[in-house]
Amino acid sequence: MIGSGEGGEGIVPPERRHGPAGRLPKALIGLVLGAGTAWVELVLLGVAALIMAYAFAFSRGRRKVPGLVASGAMAATRMECRRLGAFLGHREAAEYGPLQALAYLVLRAPIGLLGGAILVLIGYGAYAMAALAVSWWITGDYLDGIPPEPWIVAYTAIFGVILLFVAVQGLVGVAALERKVARRCLGPSPLAGYERRIAHLSESRAEVVEAVDDERRRIERDLHDGVQQRLVALGMLIGRARRAGDAERSRELLRQAHEESQRALEDLREVAWRIYPAALDGEGLRAALETVAERSPLPVAIEYEPSGKAPHAVETAAYFVVCEAVTNAAKHSGATRVAVRVTESVGEAGAGSTSGAGAVDGKRAGNGDGRMISVRIEDDGGGGADPAGGGLAGLARRVAALDGAFGVDSPPGGPTVIAAELPCG
Repeated sequence: MIGSGEGGEGIVPPERRHGPAGRLPKALIGLVLGAGTAWVELVLLGVAALIMAYAFAFSRGRRKVPGLVASGAMAATRMECRRLGAFLGHREAAEYGPLQALAYLVLRAPIGLLGGAILVLIGYGAYAMAALAVSWWITGDYLDGIPPEPWIVAYTAIFGVILLFVAVQGLVGVAALERKVARRCLGPSPLAGYERRIAHLSESRAEVVEAVDDERRRIERDLHDGVQQRLVALGMLIGRARRAGDAERSRELLRQAHEESQRALEDLREVAWRIYPAALDGEGLRAALETVAERSPLPVAIEYEPSGKAPHAVETAAYFVVCEAVTNAAKHSGATRVAVRVTESVGEAGAGSTSGAGAVDGKRAGNGDGRMISVRIEDDGGGGADPAGGGLAGLARRVAALDGAFGVDSPPGGPTVIAAELPCG
């Protein structure tokens, strides 16, 4: 997902995730590299064991990891983290010291060797099958000069496919084990995770209060600059009509006052709609978004996938994300069209948000059943949207209050993509 932050697909723009066909070559490369680095790490661990044994034997007082061992373990662990992130999709935050790095290498090296052994077996099996096929169908180099029976060919092919399937599942298990070991050894401790969670909730609570204050100021500004000004003009027109000397002039002023009252009523309805749309309660998120599209001066295409109803707070936040994004596109971007996509997925629920330019790719808190509502808005305008601007920053706080993820990608020249992930737990 774009930029730095916390969140996850659907975040802004959603992560360019590859399908299985795109992930498989990267995973194979990662496992091959992991098998090679495992040998390097075995040598490193052997040398580290000798140095630490010597250092502990002749140390006085507090024992600690020698500097040479610590720097080597940290460098090897950083290398492994980069490999896991680039090829095996492991992007969790790592917090570790020399001891954790050494423990990780002790566990990871055998896993890397296991992956290498499976790869070697797959390669040998592929070579053996290819050689057998060539001898049977091309060179005619049969065993004992007798061509194989069809059932032998079928048996050999089925047996080879089964072995290949087992080997591939072994590679999948090795990749999962690599990520699990890294998460256990290098990730934050449960206490640190709880402390981070508490800090996030405290920050979200403060942001909610700030967002409420910003919303109140916006409502006051809308009333003062819009409705109040029209009501003042209406009062002036009625006063002039009362003081008018002739009936014709009075009727004209009353006509103008009536028109001004209609415009004031429209402004008041607009303010009320922006505060909270009645359609959201009565007909749901889809109907509310369709109303946004109808009221927008730009063409807005809406793709809505969720079949069920999300929690009320989630639908409200999703509505305001779309409404603010469409409004910004119409006012500031110079766009000619806006595309809105709302999807539903099942996974781990999010924690944290970002308003930086870039993807939301962060930690997950595991709320509820993991059902997520993802919102993505893209326009073809000139880009350059400021994520720290009042409107977008307010959206980021609103999403963070629900433990969701938010992100903005708006390079100069466009397009601008705003996305949010909202957990339904």
